[in-house]
Amino acid sequence: MDFRGYLDSCDSVTCIMSVEKKPGGYGNIRILDGNKAYIESIENNPDANSDVAKEKVFVPNSLYTKYFPHDLNFEDFCYRSAVRKEVLHTYVHPGRFDIWFNLFFMPLQSDDENIGYCSYTYTVTVNADSELMSNISLATASAVLQSCIKLYGATDFKKSIDGVVMDIRDLCKANRCCLLLTDFEAETCKLLSDSHIIEGEFGPIEGIIDDSFFEIVKTWPDTIDGSDFLMIKNHQDMEVLKSRNKLWYESLKVYDVKTLVLFPLVYNGDTKGYIWVTDFDVENALKIRETLELTTYFIAYAIANYQLLNQLEIMSSVDLLTGIYNRNAMNHRVDRYIAGTESTPEKYGIVFADLNGLKQVNDSGGHIEGDKLLKNAAEILRGLFYDSDIYRAGGDEFMIMAVNVPEEELEKRMEKLRRDSEDPKNISFAVGGYFEAEGGDIRFAMRTADERMYADKKRYYKKFPERKRK
Repeated sequence: MDFRGYLDSCDSVTCIMSVEKKPGGYGNIRILDGNKAYIESIENNPDANSDVAKEKVFVPNSLYTKYFPHDLNFEDFCYRSAVRKEVLHTYVHPGRFDIWFNLFFMPLQSDDENIGYCSYTYTVTVNADSELMSNISLATASAVLQSCIKLYGATDFKKSIDGVVMDIRDLCKANRCCLLLTDFEAETCKLLSDSHIIEGEFGPIEGIIDDSFFEIVKTWPDTIDGSDFLMIKNHQDMEVLKSRNKLWYESLKVYDVKTLVLFPLVYNGDTKGYIWVTDFDVENALKIRETLELTTYFIAYAIANYQLLNQLEIMSSVDLLTGIYNRNAMNHRVDRYIAGTESTPEKYGIVFADLNGLKQVNDSGGHIEGDKLLKNAAEILRGLFYDSDIYRAGGDEFMIMAVNVPEEELEKRMEKLRRDSEDPKNISFAVGGYFEAEGGDIRFAMRTADERMYADKKRYYKKFPERKRK
């Protein structure tokens, strides 16, 4: 068919796509022809490094993969418009571009029963356009709004995320929806939330998704191949995945996954994680895509905000030199017990350990050597009080709060510290402790332990007067 008149009437970048009809699907997808703006976008791209076009000379009726990478999402839109005669619109930010695309697909008449046609038109924006992003159906807007309310209307982040993940699984009519957190720099991944109907013969997914699973996760960016997400709807799509990522394909085959949606959670160019949906309702694919494209935008923001708050909380409660809790964290915990906002444990022990000899080390070796001594001292306490909370209460003073550690065990550990401290080759502590068996006043416990620590320091220097600080 001749679509030249139609193309010449289009001011925006427009081309005609042809889709070969196949039983239960489609075959080759070609760019039949394009208007002047479209051809120039391929042949006269000013960015020599751009992958907008793999080839720089446009040849009518070429396979679309001659000009840009194989994209299952693009193929799905072409098929739906050209063969199923759907009018489609989407606003996307594919990973291979630094711009947003406003895409339109319009079905066109065909005089060949084996070929369907549609027009493909796009405009671009450098930054995300909130008006275009919100140009969605009422049903989609309702689903996205519900997710936003759960994300921002609750104080329990994990609970709200669990609710959103369950909603996504319900929307997709899927067997399972997972949210993975990823750290590509550390090469780790973590299951944040999971909602499922059938667990599967291989047991809980927690046993599958651990740090070793990152070997598969790190293949996902290349598998998505610059698109904004991946959707596997049928055997034909699964074969494409097999050719693109055999490692992941074999893993999905083991767990008998037949359909899948994978959306990266990207915030400020950083992939925070992925939403992963398996065995979903294929007939609902368009609504799923439209909803998740926007919902994942808000989920990524919520995760980034949550991680930032966690980081700030850690910075405010952790001693940056030694990595243990700082005095601020200790005071907050004690204040909560005193105010009654947190119940004081029934059985607990308080240990004060004061580092002997820090001043001498600072005077002779400087503060760098003194810092090394403090870090080594913290490591010793970590190893000995591995099941307790350790705080740097002051410059050379540490406090340990041991909950549900038996009194005999606590005494044994304190005695080991005292005994090791008498060897001049070892790091030396003055130690004092108090054990409370009936949930008594923590201020009394701390005061008593502190007094006993100073008594132990006096004993130590009486026994080793040559080590007394000058």
